Amino acid sequence: MKKVFMTAIIVIMLLSMVACSTHIHKVGNGAQGNNIETARQWYVLFGLVPINEVNTNQMASGAANYEIKTEQTFIDGLITAFTSYVTVSCRTVEVKK
Repeated sequence: MKKVFMTAIIVIMLLSMVACSTHIHKVGNGAQGNNIETARQWYVLFGLVPINEVNTNQMASGAANYEIKTEQTFIDGLITAFTSYVTVSCRTVEVKK
């Protein structure tokens, strides 16, 4: 019984780590090349209030066709695991031109 309980706890912990969400927005015809610029967006109060501003228009450098991807990567999850005690979390913003 103890082995089943420990296995269930491990499975629940692993499933909580794979819940990384990704949002992709295409502007114009989407990305036409492989030029990628990345920034990290920081939040307090568990994602309710942004700390910094990530300007995707500036990251696109005036391109007419590009793709914006926001996601919580594995590294973001590790950072949030340590900073969540003070309600700070982060997401990665990527602009591909």
